[in-house]
Amino acid sequence: MLKRLRRWFLAGGLSVFGLSLVMVVPFHWIDPPTTAFMLQDRSNRKPVLYEWLSWKNMGVAPPIAVVAAEDQKFASHFGFDVKSIRESVEDFNDGAALRGASTITQQVAKNLYLWPSKSFFRKGIEAYLTVLIEATWSKKRILEIYLNIAEFGPGIYGMGAASEMYFGKSPIELSDDEAALLAAVLPNPKRMHVDHPTPYIRERQNWIIAQMQRLRREQWLMSLE
Repeated sequence: MLKRLRRWFLAGGLSVFGLSLVMVVPFHWIDPPTTAFMLQDRSNRKPVLYEWLSWKNMGVAPPIAVVAAEDQKFASHFGFDVKSIRESVEDFNDGAALRGASTITQQVAKNLYLWPSKSFFRKGIEAYLTVLIEATWSKKRILEIYLNIAEFGPGIYGMGAASEMYFGKSPIELSDDEAALLAAVLPNPKRMHVDHPTPYIRERQNWIIAQMQRLRREQWLMSLE
């Protein structure tokens, strides 16, 4: 009986691993036609704006703005910012609210495959998918997909749709100020609004612009080539 159970667990584990590879690896080459978050919006009859743009059509400002805002260690970590996670847990133990410490890769895993509600179960799946994504996609590809599937407003997915909606131009035409304003709402695009920025969003936008200038001086984009 124990041998039979071991065989079942082994077969089940191999099946899950194989299925996850089939779900993840093809997007190394294939552009995602949709995401789990978009499908949830559509199932609730909410309008979805989504326009895929290749890396060369993103320009320079949007990638740097998003990295400056969300994950400045993106080029050097393997999917997890261990220091930020440790600091978040320590702050939580000291009585502060538990803050997110998700990397861009983790957000790609969540937005592409999972659901928004928080739970340890979802975070576990997210961590597993994050490792697979980091192992099978290049950093440049991870960032390209994130720029295309991140939500910048209710039902507005991707830098292409967002730049057209809010500024009437393509991402390659965005200024640093405009790209930084889009990136400033990423922590919570359903509550923060590009078209009605609060003083907090403006302050965050200015901070992002300063970080973008520093990343440019360090020739950050060259590290993805």
